[in-house]
Amino acid sequence: MSKQAMVVLSTAPDKVVAVRLASVLVEGKLAACVNIVEGVRSLYWWEGNLHDDKEVLLVCKTDEAHLKELTATLEKLHPYDCPEVVALPVVGGSVAYLDWLIKQLD
Repeated sequence: MSKQAMVVLSTAPDKVVAVRLASVLVEGKLAACVNIVEGVRSLYWWEGNLHDDKEVLLVCKTDEAHLKELTATLEKLHPYDCPEVVALPVVGGSVAYLDWLIKQLD
């Protein structure tokens, strides 16, 4: 594996939005896989108010070459004014899985 694998975290307000976003990313080959994790509780400040919301977490597996377009796609399609898009480099893991991930994005 020569390309840098990445994990991108984002949240959505509900399962319908999460599935729609994940489908666009995977079908567009911006992510090799997106896990949809329901039941996430998020506490955060927004416009001076403390929020405590139920959300759905998206765990997107991609590579560095697709990160910019994946981020732009999430920002464009997401219903939030300021969607969470946090990218983390993958520093290790199953070589077979990471090779598979990269091949899906070619």
